[in-house]
Amino acid sequence: MSDDRNNGRKNSDDPFDFFGMGPDSGGDPGKKRGPQMPRVPFWAVLLGFFAVMAAANYAMASRQDSLIPFSEFREKISSGEIVRVEIGSTYFTGYAAEPVGEPERKQPLLGLLAQPARARHWRTVGLLTEEFVAFLNEKNVNYAAIAQEKNPLVDMIQWMLPFILIFFMMRFLMRRMGGGMGGLGGSIFSAGQARSAAVEEGKVTTRFSDVAGVDEAKEELVEVVDFLKNPKKYTDIGGRIPRGVLLVGPPGTGKTLLARAVAGEAGVPFFRISGSDFVEMFVGVGASRVRDLFKQAREKAPCIVFIDELDAIGKSRLNSMTSNDEREQTLNQLLVEMDGFDGSSGLILLAATNRPDVLDPALLRPGRFDRQVVVDRPDVKGREQILRIHARKVRLGREVDLSSIARTTSGFSGADLANVINEAALLAVRAGRREVHMVDLDEAVEKAIAGLQKKSRVIRDEERRVVAYHETGHAVTAAFTEGADKVHKVSIIPRGIGALGYTLQMPEEDRYLRTERDLVGEVDVLLGGRAAELVRFGMISTGAANDLARATDIVRRMITEYGMSERFRNVALSQRGAGYGMPNADPKLVRDYAESTQQYVDEEIARVIAERFAAVKRTLEAKKDLVDAIAARLLEKETLDEGEFRALLASGGGPAAPVDALIEDN
Repeated sequence: MSDDRNNGRKNSDDPFDFFGMGPDSGGDPGKKRGPQMPRVPFWAVLLGFFAVMAAANYAMASRQDSLIPFSEFREKISSGEIVRVEIGSTYFTGYAAEPVGEPERKQPLLGLLAQPARARHWRTVGLLTEEFVAFLNEKNVNYAAIAQEKNPLVDMIQWMLPFILIFFMMRFLMRRMGGGMGGLGGSIFSAGQARSAAVEEGKVTTRFSDVAGVDEAKEELVEVVDFLKNPKKYTDIGGRIPRGVLLVGPPGTGKTLLARAVAGEAGVPFFRISGSDFVEMFVGVGASRVRDLFKQAREKAPCIVFIDELDAIGKSRLNSMTSNDEREQTLNQLLVEMDGFDGSSGLILLAATNRPDVLDPALLRPGRFDRQVVVDRPDVKGREQILRIHARKVRLGREVDLSSIARTTSGFSGADLANVINEAALLAVRAGRREVHMVDLDEAVEKAIAGLQKKSRVIRDEERRVVAYHETGHAVTAAFTEGADKVHKVSIIPRGIGALGYTLQMPEEDRYLRTERDLVGEVDVLLGGRAAELVRFGMISTGAANDLARATDIVRRMITEYGMSERFRNVALSQRGAGYGMPNADPKLVRDYAESTQQYVDEEIARVIAERFAAVKRTLEAKKDLVDAIAARLLEKETLDEGEFRALLASGGGPAAPVDALIEDN
């Protein structure tokens, strides 16, 4: 178990230590404490305060109930029952001539402070006038004016109430400030304490066997584990282990899981903290937390310190036009602490980021993060291994083929694959099955790619026909385009936001390079939907908006980035995000070429798109009967899988020659 500094618990037992300033706050957690008074709960103080206020109000109300009318008061003076009158600012009190045998019963609480009355008396709310004074003189009644009547308890409460309210308001604000900064005990005076979550030795249960799809990254980290287990083997030969290891990769690829696996394999304590936990609104808090974190880590060495999202505090200070003293002080303190590492102490710093391009060069130099481990998206073999790991606790049907799912999830990260398995299990439960079948996994993959099915959406028959021909155009164009990914499923069931149908293409294998022919073929498939609408209905719709945006982006990148245009062959027309002195510049306005070149780019994009659209339209016109047959079947069944689509292609004469001139001579 971690100590109190890591858990954020307050140790002080002083009943008056409302601000975390007692003898135990911020002190040595191992120091023996003397006897302490029991802490008074905050709710008990409030309850007692409101009870006193309620009793005072009740007593005042009781006194109000004992008043008699002023007319009756005058009658008692006339009859001689009242022989003495005390005139106050609000109340008149009249006393009888003779005392009673027993003292009057005290009023609750107020009677404890007031003197008990020995004579019978009456009280009324009166108005002092000359006529009333003359009336008293006429009846020979003794009268005297008294000072303003005050109840001692009420006066004390009224005097203390502002201070009490201010005190509790300040205490509330201090606790909120301390809780927001994450200091020890929720106090502002402990804001510089580290907010790391520490796991003791042997408590990390993650192992390398729980990590799949990143074999190269695991091999790089084996040395770190071996050093933590057998440091003498490295120090005897004069070598040293890298002080810092930076895990770089897209979100969801398992960087945090790898760090936990290293700690689990080595059997050492594991400190985990996020980069955003260091930075606060108060300057100097982040640097103090860095010092405290490394102090705790050195006390528990050998151990592993893992900083997630390092770019939150490690952004480059070069060409920065904005000043952020807190972040820079935190970064400087981190650099100093890493320089102060003892190579033989066994303190290993792991960090993760998906933005290595924004990190400060001082962090990446040898001696700090001198080893970078790339944790990339898994390939088909890695995806299958990840699926099998996440499917360990899931009941799978006998027909489930995880290798097939791995082939259809190209580009998925480890987190995406875990979500696929979980969604498939939920779908199986929703359908009333006790096992996950292949149909559940297929639906989970489609849900991850295209979104949730919207079967309740009502679409007019005319629109359904347009959607059916649109998706058929995509599918048929893909079937007759060389190098295009094969069609896995065609559907006109609405999914996601605004998608009335979809054509799902899956690559047969992972590809890391795209040729010019592949890019043009992808543009052709995107334009196939609108071309089919024009061929069948003689008009176009808004359903191709996303297709046109993606096709235009591909052609633009072919011209500006890949050097695949006639005039600028093998030339990259680069665009910079923001130059020096222009931190907020629009990337589209900061370019390294002339305005005339931009005009050529726009015209070339329009020309290429028009040529490819004409070529796709000719192909679909030649296959018009096949398009009609597939669209009719799609309207009937709403969804066609790969087998049914290939059967329809074969019935229509089979695949013909690929579309001619996929790449026109520019």
